[in-house]
Amino acid sequence: MTTPTAGDTYDFVVVANRLPVDSAIQPDGSAGWRMSPGGLVAALEPLMKSSDGAWVGWPGAPDVELEPFEHEGIRMVPIALNTEEIENYYEGFSNDTLWPLYHDVIAQPSYHREWWETYVDVNRRFADATARIADTGATVWVHDYQLQLVPGMLREARPDLTIGFFNHIPFPAYGIFSQLPWRQQIISGLLGADVIGFQRVADAGNFARAVRRLFGYDTKGTRVWVPVGDSSDATTGDRSHVRGAPVRRVVARAFPISIDATSYVELAKDPAVQARAKQIREELGNPKTIMLGVDRLDYTKGIGHRLKAFGELLAERRLTVDDVTLVQVASPSRERVGSYMQLRDEIELTVGRINGDYGSIGHTAINYLHQGYPREEMVALYLAADVMLVTALRDGMNLVAKEYVATRADLGGVLVLSEFAGASDDLRQALLINPHDIEGVKDAIMQAVEMQPSERRRRMRALRKRVLENDVVKWSRVFLEELSNSTTSHPVSHEHPDARK
Repeated sequence: MTTPTAGDTYDFVVVANRLPVDSAIQPDGSAGWRMSPGGLVAALEPLMKSSDGAWVGWPGAPDVELEPFEHEGIRMVPIALNTEEIENYYEGFSNDTLWPLYHDVIAQPSYHREWWETYVDVNRRFADATARIADTGATVWVHDYQLQLVPGMLREARPDLTIGFFNHIPFPAYGIFSQLPWRQQIISGLLGADVIGFQRVADAGNFARAVRRLFGYDTKGTRVWVPVGDSSDATTGDRSHVRGAPVRRVVARAFPISIDATSYVELAKDPAVQARAKQIREELGNPKTIMLGVDRLDYTKGIGHRLKAFGELLAERRLTVDDVTLVQVASPSRERVGSYMQLRDEIELTVGRINGDYGSIGHTAINYLHQGYPREEMVALYLAADVMLVTALRDGMNLVAKEYVATRADLGGVLVLSEFAGASDDLRQALLINPHDIEGVKDAIMQAVEMQPSERRRRMRALRKRVLENDVVKWSRVFLEELSNSTTSHPVSHEHPDARK
């Protein structure tokens, strides 16, 4: 591990809430780092190494003051956060205000001015650090809802930069978004970018409508014309401008994210992983059908709806525990947030009731696992599962659905997928459901359980073709090509081209 020289600047800068590394104990017992698993890291790691890139982010623990360092060829620029900032900016405004609001108010958002003030302060710190290390004319790619003010702050401080932003979660309809007291400031911050990416076409449309309603700017298709030289302040939302002033074009469109498909395909071929999949089936008693749910324990994932449908199928004896087992992996998430603590209690109570009512000495209805697992174990679970249940009430994408598909080179397995997950736009050969329609969910589960092998193969073949052709590397390439083609740094006349006679 080497330390970059003070004053180093970089041609390509990624800005995200977290650095792409986790602390780890090295073989010699010393403290060090390891690269985090995940599609974003996999997609950007080669680019970062080849293009003199740096990554700005929080190390993941409070009060960790670190100088910039290099790990596996990537320059890391840590942003320190203290305990209060984590509570207000991250747990508070990001995850108890924006997260529920952007997920259609499935849970009630909380609005606190002190949370907002800390969110502004932390976004300013990320922006300032990025402005210091970005080379003249550099490309900066900002990620996700925790940092929505950074593009506007960067545009004001460094108009020479080419700035992209990608929103990994949904963007809500205006009637929901308008509840946010700081709605103008958020839109103003996002409009600092040259290209704003969303998971779904509908999300990009929701953003464009918010721009028209709040600022009256011209929009057409994926384009927004933003006045240049506004008196713009991403912290107050003030964007006074003069009619006839030059405008710049901002592109706001869908770039559906995907997975590092090759790594999942290779893991699924590993004899040790295949042996583990066989062992999992044996440990579960070799039932005719194993159903699988894999989620963070989050109220957006529809775990309760899934359990309700399964419990009713058992009650109606359309399914029996002798033949069918549900494995539910619910990895811990935001355990200090009250709504998540309540959700865990509700889910575990439901699991206990269903197991008590329908389980037997040799057969458990639901195997509930409140823990995270390494990728190898997850792939083994995917290979063992006959039916994958993704019942999200609202999800930007849901990469679990794509991971399941990528592993199934045997063309076995059936994917039951919520139409409210972004993945449903790509994976049309899944059994698509409305998770709020419990009867519909039950019918889809029965269709999956009873599906003929020939239909399973036909559907899975089409799903795999889609996932393998559109992986996370292609996603990043398409986004960055759009960003490099952007002409927004060159002002044009007040009227946008489509408005001219």
